Amino acid sequence: MSVTESVAEGTHGEARTVHEGILRRQSARESSARTYARALPIVPVRARGLTIEGADGRRYLDCLSGAGTLALGHNHPVVLEAIRSVLDSGAPLSVLDLATPVKDAFITELFRTLPSGLADRARVQFCGPAGTDAVEAALKLVRAATGRTGILAFTGAYHGMTAGALAASGGARDIQVARLPYPQDYRCPFGVGGPRGAELAARWTESLLDDPKSGVPLPAGMILEPVQGEGGVIPAPDDWLRRMRQLTADRSVPLIADEIQTGVGRTGAFWAVDHSGITPDVMVLSKAIGGSLPLAVIVYREDLDVWQPGAHAGTFRGNQLAMAAGTATLAHVRENGLAERAADLGSRMLTHLREHTRQFACVGEVRGRGLMIGVELVEPEADGAAAGETPATGERSSTPTGLEPTRIPRPAAPELAAAVQRECLQRGLIVELGGRHSAVVRLLPPLTISDEQAAAVLDRLADALAAVARHHEEHGPRHRRHHGPAQRAG
Repeated sequence: MSVTESVAEGTHGEARTVHEGILRRQSARESSARTYARALPIVPVRARGLTIEGADGRRYLDCLSGAGTLALGHNHPVVLEAIRSVLDSGAPLSVLDLATPVKDAFITELFRTLPSGLADRARVQFCGPAGTDAVEAALKLVRAATGRTGILAFTGAYHGMTAGALAASGGARDIQVARLPYPQDYRCPFGVGGPRGAELAARWTESLLDDPKSGVPLPAGMILEPVQGEGGVIPAPDDWLRRMRQLTADRSVPLIADEIQTGVGRTGAFWAVDHSGITPDVMVLSKAIGGSLPLAVIVYREDLDVWQPGAHAGTFRGNQLAMAAGTATLAHVRENGLAERAADLGSRMLTHLREHTRQFACVGEVRGRGLMIGVELVEPEADGAAAGETPATGERSSTPTGLEPTRIPRPAAPELAAAVQRECLQRGLIVELGGRHSAVVRLLPPLTISDEQAAAVLDRLADALAAVARHHEEHGPRHRRHHGPAQRAG
């Protein structure tokens, strides 16, 4: 070994020691509630754009992006400049709800991006620093404005970790809201998928609202995600969203759109509701609107503004650095057409993934919108036995005359998804898991990702999928193989 190689090896060894020491101390001192740190045992020390460098010297392509917070990636120059400008100006950094030039600029830029029909009659409420606090504020607002208490929410939803937000999420343990079916194709609750499945979901909602014996009185509001993120990257059909808007408007039920993860260009439109052209009564915003710093707001119709002073507050609702970073981010996305860029690149990435994962029997469906992409991992073989050994292939099986064919998706495979995540990390790619059974590999790259970087992401993901599929083929359970063509959503 040369002197140069010896020095390099020593430096790498020291970095590895630092890396392992920090992880060891984290495990010993931090809460058992930590999540990302368990699946992603890395120690970030530097980051720029899509790239993170760990304390051990390894570099990663980050397709987690702070769970969608980093619309412009890590440490984008326009964000850093906005933060430095506030720091250098001597402006106060925390001002509760006092008016400041920084806040005024943020609100002006935010209102410039809002859906047509809302910006000209909107009010904005600054909440605590997390999106879940904004959800709480939205629920309190519609209850105060309508005098009603019930909330309509959807299966698979995720709205945050505080009590009210959790009650409206899909994982709620106590029933405090009325739960409605969220339309999806691969795992349609009615077994049909597509427009027919979405129509049945809408009919169920309409029946629940209008049936005096449904057990669900007229609610204070309906909350929905235009694309379910934690629920498994499931885009709501535009026609269904328009139907929900009409159903709620006809019954004077405020519609709350949770755009915490879908907003600021993520789905290929500035706000995900823009795809359908609807104007919600309340929008819940966080993550990317703070330009990587904590910020959460609700924007709502002015006639709902029944708050009494202090009705909803939060010590850190006056975060000036986050407002400055948010203004810079919103303006950069708007001025540089990054939403349109996300639509184009995301469509190409989806097409590529669908074409190149057909060979993998463990991939049930590839879906998404814009740069919000999910790959659902499923058990590649059926257990064979029951129900006439009908294979769980995601195909449509025959049904009695007069009924539509029923889609039979294959069982979710969370172990395979976790294995794909580990294989991705070994290849320098950071991805997240989601979905009902944590069986969906999720991509949330920054909107600034280049075509070359996107190709590298897709190559590493495909390589990870191939490694997991190969290992499962060699070491997995030996069930009877079904040779029929697997159906995947287009």
